[in-house]
Amino acid sequence: MDPWTKPRYENRRYYLKELARKHKVSMRVPWKDLPERFKRTVLYGDRGFEGVIEQLGRLKREKRYKQYIRVFVRQYQTAQTCPACGGTRLKPETLNVKVGGRTIAEVSALPVEELRGWLESLKLTKHETAVADTILRELRSRVAFLDDVGLGYLTLDRQARTLSGGEAQRISLANSLGSALVDVTYVLDEPSIGLHPRDTERLYGLLEQLRDLGNAVLVVEHDPAAIERADHVIELGPGSGEGGGELVYEGSYEGLLAADTLTGAYLSGRERIPAPARRRPLDGPLLTLEGARLHNLDGIDVGIPLGALTLVTGVSGSGKSTLVHDVLYRALERKLAGQSSAKQHLGEPVGSFAALKGSGALSAVVLVDQSPIGRTPRSNPVTYLKAYAEIRRIFAELPDARRRGLGPSHFSSNVPGGRCEECEGAGQIEVEMLFLADVFVACEMCGGRRFKPEVLEVRYRGLNIHDVLNLTVDEAIRFFIKQDKLGEMLWQLQRVGLGYLRLGQPATTLSGGEAQRLKLARELAAATRRAGRKLYLLDEPTTGLHLHDIRKLLDVLDQLIEAGNTVVVIEHNLEVIKQADWIIDLGPGAGVHGGRVVATGRPEEILSVEASHTGRFLREVLGEGAAQPA
Repeated sequence: MDPWTKPRYENRRYYLKELARKHKVSMRVPWKDLPERFKRTVLYGDRGFEGVIEQLGRLKREKRYKQYIRVFVRQYQTAQTCPACGGTRLKPETLNVKVGGRTIAEVSALPVEELRGWLESLKLTKHETAVADTILRELRSRVAFLDDVGLGYLTLDRQARTLSGGEAQRISLANSLGSALVDVTYVLDEPSIGLHPRDTERLYGLLEQLRDLGNAVLVVEHDPAAIERADHVIELGPGSGEGGGELVYEGSYEGLLAADTLTGAYLSGRERIPAPARRRPLDGPLLTLEGARLHNLDGIDVGIPLGALTLVTGVSGSGKSTLVHDVLYRALERKLAGQSSAKQHLGEPVGSFAALKGSGALSAVVLVDQSPIGRTPRSNPVTYLKAYAEIRRIFAELPDARRRGLGPSHFSSNVPGGRCEECEGAGQIEVEMLFLADVFVACEMCGGRRFKPEVLEVRYRGLNIHDVLNLTVDEAIRFFIKQDKLGEMLWQLQRVGLGYLRLGQPATTLSGGEAQRLKLARELAAATRRAGRKLYLLDEPTTGLHLHDIRKLLDVLDQLIEAGNTVVVIEHNLEVIKQADWIIDLGPGAGVHGGRVVATGRPEEILSVEASHTGRFLREVLGEGAAQPA
């Protein structure tokens, strides 16, 4: 019974078992077969037993000021259109006011590009013009900037929580452009995330406008096209994590090409990610999705070769995530796991489709996205990778640990025994600040080390459990050189470019790109233990990656495919797209102008499709080096 399946609600499960015993109901009976009276009691409570819905309602009333509570409760809510206002959120008298024959709700529902045209063609009387002239001038300017940064497919009534990070960042950029400030320093962190090369060109043209107004624009970026347009380049390195943090180059782009740095080597062509000389044969079975419908997808058909690398491409807003996440993934999840056991995605859109064929050749579908691996500091890379159990076993087998009567559980900070009970193994004490964000302070009892003194006195090769959790993955591989099983697990992290992470680094400090690669590392570790043909779905795995790291990532994807799996990637990075065995290009535009299959085929076949923006940019990186099919 979700959410009581979560560890923190162990006491709720106990009372649920007591309730079941009282009603003479087996806990192993499926929900649909339970007596209606018992189900109502579980949901709404009765005589001292707080039901699930009652508990969620209480949390919402009493602790809604905490963001994590709001997020937690929202998982169990489904939005429904208000019958009174029809979803407009406005009173009838407000909707009686019209400009140009349209209400404010109708205008807010227009895509930005349509709104821009409507504002330009709006006809007003002389009196109305006098009243609205200043407002219209400002409105036209701001809407134009939204369109210019590639957000013409969005509507003004779109909820902010549904925006991607890249979309939210571009809205802030459009706001800055609209304010026309000068002598301001703008700092942007990878603004090209989620952008097709066509949209990136427009974005950096606008950043140059900001510069020309007299502002300083500082951008953290990996995109070669963006670096080429920079007036001044600063490169940090030479490596990542402990191996980085040094200034290795500063100067012009031309100087960077000649510099002895990793970025300079890739941009100059001294190092490169070569296109495959021959692409994989596509003579295996085909996974076919017919009649996919949701948002701007209007009954499209796609075919995905199994045992190959398929790239889903297209301009931003063309429907790639809708197709892969909301239709294909949900369809396969229900098909392979069964409707009753499939994960619930409350409040998330689920697309419809006419037919799904070829799924019988797959054992499972795995979505490797950028969602957090954990929402509390207790979750970390080694617990997520299931490598912590091996570390605890190593410590528990030490003679000193046996002499003290310490087992593997004593070296865990998540269960009572060896952890510091003052902070419950968190190393920090959470101080509630009511309407402000909670504050964490170091635990005075353990000094932030999370364990009892007797546990910290046990050392393996001179380090205690706290010291080990502070090692980076690279350091830990060298430290546990004789522990083959643990070394194999940690090596998976190193393979995906996460060797700089600390073993006990809180999951809440990981970026979306790091979380995605950590999930990929866990799948790699599992692939060495379990057989089966899986379909892996990845959404822009190159986020935050240098070209050198992208090269490592491509090697990892190749290994997954060579093991008999299928990989489908949503991607804009041309270095990844050129490696594809098969491409599904959506478009040709965004929003209502997208949602159609523009082209499918080998990368070399996409080059000749004039309607494909992806093909146009792909010609620049493939050129005469096009691979031949196997």
